[in-house]
Amino acid sequence: MSEYRRILLKMSGEALMGQGEYGIDPETIHQFAMEVKALVDEGVQVGMVIGGGNIFRGAGLAAGGIDRVTGDHMGMLATVLNALAMQDALEKQEIPVRVMSALKIHQVCEDYIRRRAVRHLEKGRVVIFAAGTGNPFFTTDSAASLRGIEIGADVLIKATKVSGIYSSDPMKDPDAKHYPRITFDEVLEKNLQVMDATAIVLCRDNNLPLRIVNIFEKGALANVVAGQDIGSLVTQEDNA
Repeated sequence: MSEYRRILLKMSGEALMGQGEYGIDPETIHQFAMEVKALVDEGVQVGMVIGGGNIFRGAGLAAGGIDRVTGDHMGMLATVLNALAMQDALEKQEIPVRVMSALKIHQVCEDYIRRRAVRHLEKGRVVIFAAGTGNPFFTTDSAASLRGIEIGADVLIKATKVSGIYSSDPMKDPDAKHYPRITFDEVLEKNLQVMDATAIVLCRDNNLPLRIVNIFEKGALANVVAGQDIGSLVTQEDNA
């Protein structure tokens, strides 16, 4: 029995690289597709947002001299590439999928329309939201929070390479403190870099719980939707 009826899953583009330095690793994206399939098989309605950092990152391009707005538009298009790759991987598992873009690219995906997205979810289709918010200066973290709120998700799950929220990078600091429970205000006050501040505030002000899990732990997503207390949970109130 699933703990959640509808989720928004946020994945970084970097996760798709696997052990590579850039691009998309077919084996890695296949494994992620299997993780999502397990959720769909349990009747969970799944919306997804995938970053584009494995291809282009707008802020990084801007730092290299490209106009920030142009760089962000390039980053948005990179998320479309990742969304199409994930669509293909899920369809190979016979999962119905729709890619909906905040930018108009009619030849390859649908425009994002909230009511249509909700209808897709109700019909059991995975919906991948591409091109961020369609606006420069907004990250895909903010896009994930926004889409999660718009579709009425029960929880926003951010899939990362670490098992939750820590006081510092646990891969570099063995003494990093793990926070199994924390409030949105504490995340902002401690500047924990879980998601950007805009995304955190959107979740806080709209009462959308945020769960951080390690996407590379096999079965982690299924365990979360089954109600297991893994990773870290961010809510308005500290219920620890």
